[in-house]
Amino acid sequence: MQQATFRRLNWRLSCYSTHEDFLTLIDGDLSSPFKEIPVHLFLARSLLSCGSEDLRTAAMDVSIIICTANRANDLRDTLASLAHVTCPGRVDLLVVDNRSSDHTRQVVEDAARHHPFPVRYLFEGEAGKYAALNAGIKASAGRVIAATDDDARFEADWLERAVDGLSRYGCEFVGGRVDPVWGGQKPRWLKENNGLHAKVIALLDHGDRVREFGRGISWPLGVNVAYRRDVFERVGLFDNRLGRKTGTLRNQAQREWHLRARATGARGFYLPEMVVHHLVAAERLQKRYFRRWLYWHGISRAMLYLQSGFDMEEPELECPPHAGERQIGGVPVHLIRKALRSTRSLAWQTIKGNVAGAFEYELWLCFFAGIVRQRWADRHLAVAAGPASAAAVADAGAQPNAALG
Repeated sequence: MQQATFRRLNWRLSCYSTHEDFLTLIDGDLSSPFKEIPVHLFLARSLLSCGSEDLRTAAMDVSIIICTANRANDLRDTLASLAHVTCPGRVDLLVVDNRSSDHTRQVVEDAARHHPFPVRYLFEGEAGKYAALNAGIKASAGRVIAATDDDARFEADWLERAVDGLSRYGCEFVGGRVDPVWGGQKPRWLKENNGLHAKVIALLDHGDRVREFGRGISWPLGVNVAYRRDVFERVGLFDNRLGRKTGTLRNQAQREWHLRARATGARGFYLPEMVVHHLVAAERLQKRYFRRWLYWHGISRAMLYLQSGFDMEEPELECPPHAGERQIGGVPVHLIRKALRSTRSLAWQTIKGNVAGAFEYELWLCFFAGIVRQRWADRHLAVAAGPASAAAVADAGAQPNAALG
């Protein structure tokens, strides 16, 4: 409790570049606990944070990073939406261009002329969204790094909610709800509630209360997440091999980073009022896109299993019930059994005329097909020790008292 309190205090102090700014914050609030902080303590904290820099040119409070590739028109609208976001301190915006051949740079330069906060352009030559995000993190100046996409729209208090959540909960990252902006008519074959389809079009809704990510709920989406800068010093950057590149729909870089972060003790919280609206383009509202995305989802999960030993269906599980079980062609037997059940359910839902229900089972089978493809390709490779791997089970058997430490 004391450590969390100190972290919140440290965070609040770090948001003000001078002691005068700090006094302005508490002016008129005689009950503020910050009144008791001596001037020399505040100045010492500021000097430690800023090094030899002038206090008034210290690091930005928040750096927003947008990674983009050949979507200049969508990006223009996203930058316009960001212009209406309330700044919780000093904010800058970094647009990382991942090898675009359109007029992306011109869009950024045009926006920079009239945007309410500084806008910078950075070109990243290595293919992949997470290569671009890593470059943006390295080049950013903020103590908080807020990441989003080039096809998002924002509530005015988006950044305020993020910064407040990091401070309030003393955590390393926060994320929030992602609602759709339909670019075409919503198909009747999409379920109304959360399902596999929500992964495909990057929607997220974990309800109306604050919850901890990775504890019964999935991780934040890359379109709506904010991090403390120092967490990347502890955890490292994102693994671009598991992220999306041209010609693929690999999609596990975000999850792999958060699982790695959890292993270091980092925590994050879902904030229902931290809201972003995500454009669902009409061309993505086609069944073939959903099938392809889930197929690559299966490939990505199998790659994550090989690399880190996480359960392929539920990587967040720290003690998967099927860990180390028998495999056929590199595929765990329980997944093969589920594929057989899903095939029967698909047929039954189709007969009943439940179009949305049938498509959910079809999508899971596409996911399974991706797992089969990748696990067969990797069948001769050793799986890393992890929660779901045979290596981890063997280690646990050889060290029966390890859990007591």
